[in-house]
Amino acid sequence: MTGEKVCPFVGRGGLKLAHALDAFDLSVEALTCADFGCNVGGFTDCLLSRGAAHVYAVDTGYGTLSYRLRIDPRITVMERTNALHATPPETPVDLVVIDMGWTTQDRCIEAAKRWLKPGGDVVTLIKPHYEARRFDLESRLTDGVLEPEDAQRVVDLVVQDFEMRTIEIKGVTKSPFEGGIGKRNKRGNAEWLAWIRI
Repeated sequence: MTGEKVCPFVGRGGLKLAHALDAFDLSVEALTCADFGCNVGGFTDCLLSRGAAHVYAVDTGYGTLSYRLRIDPRITVMERTNALHATPPETPVDLVVIDMGWTTQDRCIEAAKRWLKPGGDVVTLIKPHYEARRFDLESRLTDGVLEPEDAQRVVDLVVQDFEMRTIEIKGVTKSPFEGGIGKRNKRGNAEWLAWIRI
């Protein structure tokens, strides 16, 4: 709970992305970015705090993005918009960050490709519990949570899938913050962030 109280971002997702940017030593200064699954805007807030020039904040929901971000001229708000089918801007972006619930990485990455300039980057939050069905591990879920060894196995399979798609993997890091805590769950799911180049 301590992390929640001192969180400098509008959502704890910002803490996850900040961890990844630090772990990867990845600068977003002056970049044009897209945030797939922005929700309240934790990732977007983090990007702007690190000097991103502009962020396209994309989410299927409506009214969830923080008001402080909603009125920021550096943000293009794209609500009621499914990133999997959204029309990308005329000028491709430098970086896509992804935190999309219930959507597997293979689908997310294909959507990101349409938005990115050649050689563009993606930082994506891998949620093993959402990927388990792809690898016939859904039966290993207990109350929606994978045990650590199963979660690691799924992440390894997701990374192998990236490699099979000839996607360059720049780095993978485990998030220090579990997903799903605070939603009537006694324990959360381990999550990882991957930096890939397309």
